[in-house]
Amino acid sequence: MHPTETLSQEHRVIEARLDALEEQIRLADAGQPFPRRFLDEALDFFRNFADGCHHAKEENLLFPRMKERGVPERGGPIGVMLAEHDQGRACLKAVRENLAAAERGDPEARRQVFGNATAYIELLRQHIHKEDNILFRMAALVLHPDDVAELTKEFAAVEVPERFRAVATV
Repeated sequence: MHPTETLSQEHRVIEARLDALEEQIRLADAGQPFPRRFLDEALDFFRNFADGCHHAKEENLLFPRMKERGVPERGGPIGVMLAEHDQGRACLKAVRENLAAAERGDPEARRQVFGNATAYIELLRQHIHKEDNILFRMAALVLHPDDVAELTKEFAAVEVPERFRAVATV
């Protein structure tokens, strides 16, 4: 399997979690109790799987190989993807920083949690679309067969936390 196919499959897993997060926000807005446990689990998933595994494969393995094959970082899709990874991390950090106060009922903290979670959802959906439809197609054009073989091995070596292994092998 081409490494970008692996990343696209991971995108489907991430999108399912984004959908679940969006539903929890909708329920909370409709008066359901603050979903602290769900948010803790979602933050764990997004930090340790989406960022720690998936984005790590892109940032540490795929993007450098694409740059070796002539795809520029500055002014090109790789630079955009890296900036969006950082934006996503900032959104999740703001969610984490406001969780305790939001759980205690602080209305501003609650706005911060749900506003940043919503921004993260929107950012990642657009980000995934760009990767699947632009960046990964570009990768398929520039990567050599030996790059594909090496990336496949390197991707397999990325450690996935035990609690995410079932979803990581979609």
